[in-house]
Amino acid sequence: MAHTFLLVHGAWHGGWCWRRVSEILERQGHRVFTPTLTGLGERNHLLRADIDLTTHITDIVNVMKWEELTDVVLCGHSYGGMVVSGVAERMQPAIASLVLLDAILPEDADSMEMLTSEAVRATLKAAIERGDIAVPPRPAAAFLVNKKDQAWIDAKCVPQPIGTMTQKLRLGGARERIAKKTYVRAATYPNPGFDKALARVRADPSWRCCEVPCGHDVMVDMPERLAEILLDAA
Repeated sequence: MAHTFLLVHGAWHGGWCWRRVSEILERQGHRVFTPTLTGLGERNHLLRADIDLTTHITDIVNVMKWEELTDVVLCGHSYGGMVVSGVAERMQPAIASLVLLDAILPEDADSMEMLTSEAVRATLKAAIERGDIAVPPRPAAAFLVNKKDQAWIDAKCVPQPIGTMTQKLRLGGARERIAKKTYVRAATYPNPGFDKALARVRADPSWRCCEVPCGHDVMVDMPERLAEILLDAA
């Protein structure tokens, strides 16, 4: 049976980061969409001061609407957990399965700024004080990306619009109404926020959980294993 996957990248990244995973899934006959959020990746020329979390949620909602996607396996990586949680509020009936990949698990009125690491908060604060409209990317080494891919990741990552980190997300419980939910933790990458998210979902029988032995960019470090997890989630 063919499935439809919609893969949402994290901060500073773009749709390019899913290439290895999408090729595996497409070879098996599945449909895979890897859109790039506004202001990032090949859309970095669209960077402007008013891009916020709502902009990125609408990016994904519009892919679903214009491509007429249903029974979607929706996966959000890292910051993408904020995005897909917001997408669920608007498109929940079209989502068959939700996968949070080493991702932020927001509650109502949370922002990425509130849930991210101290290091990212410090970088965000400095960018705001300079009057910048975007936050410089973290180096791939900080995400514990395997050494042979670090230069590739660093060359592709671009600044993240500040508004996507500071805007608070309004949630009304749609995410929890999705029947199939999976949380994937990259066990090699230390992050108290993701550990807390994993503990939360482990206590909820509506979630499935798994851990993978690699750094934060699982789609780069372990694409074959991630493809298996996505297929299982479907």
